[in-house]
Amino acid sequence: MDTRTHEMMKVCLLAGKIMLKSGAETYRVEDTMIRIAEAYRFDKVHAFVTPTAIILSIEGSHSQIEETKFIRITKRSIDLHKVSLVNEVSRKVSESVLTLEEAGQELREVEKADFNFPIGWQIVAAAFVSGCFLIMFQGMWRDFIPAFITGGIGYFIFIYFHRFVQVKFFSEVFASFIIGLIAVVMVRLGVGEEVDKIIIGAVMPLVPGVLITNAVRDLMAGHLISGLSRGAEAFLTATAIGTGIAVVITIF
Repeated sequence: MDTRTHEMMKVCLLAGKIMLKSGAETYRVEDTMIRIAEAYRFDKVHAFVTPTAIILSIEGSHSQIEETKFIRITKRSIDLHKVSLVNEVSRKVSESVLTLEEAGQELREVEKADFNFPIGWQIVAAAFVSGCFLIMFQGMWRDFIPAFITGGIGYFIFIYFHRFVQVKFFSEVFASFIIGLIAVVMVRLGVGEEVDKIIIGAVMPLVPGVLITNAVRDLMAGHLISGLSRGAEAFLTATAIGTGIAVVITIF
């Protein structure tokens, strides 16, 4: 493999890796990788992406040998700002603004950057969102504070329990169980009024909204494997949330 083809594949794979780990749809990842390669005049480019792997096959303009590379994706999160930055690099490449080396450097900087808010701010945001969802689902303003507290504690439990138990399913079950338990206790103490609305509002920060959206968009784009796998992952999360709440309701 010539040096230029090797560097080209590294840039494409890095762009795809950042996007996939940051929550982008698989069809968008494939499209971005192919656009970057074609912008540098590489033909016969093929990209195959699933939620856990990226395969890139490319034939350089100076080589008749087809090369294929594969990378494994083990951890995924939601960071749409990184997805936007990679798209911006892709647009610059398509407009011939960046050289191959410059594009690689910008992508490495995006990969190293950490745009996540501090854990404390995430918990406060989850608490506030819980209260707002309670109102959206026609709950009473009296239950805003109970939902605020319940949602914040539930999200706190989810984050810190997940640090000790790497299986996300169990973290979601435990967090939803705590949410249901706190909601029931608050209502029985007279602090809250409608236990169902408090629970619904508090579990919303745990609901995989982006995952469900990406699953539908991948299916609509014809990426059946990715769409079904993301849908299964979203279904497991929904099952975990329902299981934790069901246990509390059964006990009390």
